[in-house]
Amino acid sequence: MGTLYMIVGTLVALGVLVTFHEFGHFWVARRCGVKVLRFSVGFGKPLLRWSDRHGTEFVIAAIPLGGYVKMLDEREADVPGALLGGAFNRKSVRQRFAIVSAGPLANFLLALAFFWLLAMLGSEQVRPVIGAVEAGSLAEQAGLAADEEILAVNGKRVTGWGEVNLQLVRRLGESGRLDLTVRELGASQEQHRQIVLHEWLKGVEEPDPIGALGIRPWRPQVAPVIAQLDPEGPARSAGVVLGDRLLSLNGQSLADWQQVIDQVGSLPGQPVRLVVEREGRQEEIALTLGVRGEGAFARGYLGAGVAAGEWPAEMLREVSFGPLEAMVEGGRRTWAMSLLTLDSLKKMLLGELSVKNLSGPITIAKVAGASAQSGLGDFLNFLAYLSISLGVLNLLPIPVLDGGHLLFYLVEWVRGRPLSDRVQGWGMQIGITLVVGVMLLALVNDIGRL
Repeated sequence: MGTLYMIVGTLVALGVLVTFHEFGHFWVARRCGVKVLRFSVGFGKPLLRWSDRHGTEFVIAAIPLGGYVKMLDEREADVPGALLGGAFNRKSVRQRFAIVSAGPLANFLLALAFFWLLAMLGSEQVRPVIGAVEAGSLAEQAGLAADEEILAVNGKRVTGWGEVNLQLVRRLGESGRLDLTVRELGASQEQHRQIVLHEWLKGVEEPDPIGALGIRPWRPQVAPVIAQLDPEGPARSAGVVLGDRLLSLNGQSLADWQQVIDQVGSLPGQPVRLVVEREGRQEEIALTLGVRGEGAFARGYLGAGVAAGEWPAEMLREVSFGPLEAMVEGGRRTWAMSLLTLDSLKKMLLGELSVKNLSGPITIAKVAGASAQSGLGDFLNFLAYLSISLGVLNLLPIPVLDGGHLLFYLVEWVRGRPLSDRVQGWGMQIGITLVVGVMLLALVNDIGRL
């Protein structure tokens, strides 16, 4: 079933995002008087095709990994004199700029629409209450304590752990002060805590910002009864089965799942002895824990999980907006995620963020499947994030991408004439090399995660 969700989720995601992106180019091109020859969703052999009254051929092709809009252009083929007015290359710099930028803009508008819808539907969020603080951690040094709720990060109000994590991600690889506004449960007075960062989590693969501060979110107590198993994880390989109750790890008794998380996390790559209760009898299982993260941030990995605990009502909050408020919220989230994506790319170039965080088609497919299986809200959220990423990446000033074409048009506008075909050709070759290199790196990262 998971594989089916992954396939369907990926096809839907790519289909929606690519179609909307190309429709942006198509819609503006039509209004600028450019004759569109073909609108294709996918590459390769056409599976379905039809034409409209303007002579545009619409195609759904076999390989759903992109799409394109083919316009009448003298640089690609001879154009009859009667049709020259509809050629893309004959349009003004302003019109060509508008046509090319319309694709990425469509992606941002689509993300805004998804965020607007999600804001109106509302969501139930877990209040960001601290459950425990690790001894000697940055959080302890700053004076944070259990049963304090985080209200704001660097002055930005937060309503749940997701927003806390998002604000912390912005500080990855940076030095300086991190300001947290907190309030004790049951109290009314707000307090401020400052954490001093120094090249925080610089270059770390798969960083865990909340955990790296030494903060453990509050969770309801859950019995350590296995309800989930990673098919490739250490627990499954060693013989742990669904329904096993973990009694002890290396001789230390386990009464709550959080104890399992703490003990397993402190033993990355170490051999351990588990005692489990199975069908009324005890069994001892020897296994070697996996590793997640690297260096000082490496954590042990068991590859097992439990059923969700029952959250008390006072630890949850319902967050929703009216139609107009939701539009503002959608715009705010779209802008924030766009800046975060750009900032992350900059930090990768400067070495502040590990390039291993780049994701390729395999990871996208897995996340698409997981979000689709999780529910409509999570899937729409995933589509919004992916649409923003597609829009930002396409606007990068790299020849062969939309942003590269926009760069050429900007130079043409300043100079009063276009760059020579030779220079543009060199730019395209460099752009193709860069794009292929990044795609290969992302694919290698995907394979490494597998």
